[in-house]
Amino acid sequence: MKNCRECQREISEQALVCPHCGAPYLAKEKWDGWGFEYKSKATIAGLPILHVSFKYKPNRVPVPAKGIIAIGQFACGVFTLSQFGVGLVSISQFTIAGYALAQFAFAYKLIAQIGIYIAEGHGQMVRSLAEILAMF
Repeated sequence: MKNCRECQREISEQALVCPHCGAPYLAKEKWDGWGFEYKSKATIAGLPILHVSFKYKPNRVPVPAKGIIAIGQFACGVFTLSQFGVGLVSISQFTIAGYALAQFAFAYKLIAQIGIYIAEGHGQMVRSLAEILAMF
């Protein structure tokens, strides 16, 4: 038996959640959220070379991946692979990027289902930023 890290009541070490307060993963002394996260120790300009994050903090706020190569539901980096991304080169569902392959995108150059581009774009419903501004 041990004390719950949240409510300090005595509970079994085998419990997945505290029966009193609902705190999850009681076997861990310090629990920092749900999901998976990996950051490489090697960095360039303070950013990890690889950051993979499919994680949520205990308060259910997502942890975005931030790195040279960023992979996750939310990602920001030089190369991003994500659902929602911001990067120089991005493969995402929704993105803002220099070069993008996406479902919805705003980019310098892109291949997208729906997007706005500055220099070159290909896809189903893509428009040049210049064309859009000319309408007004």
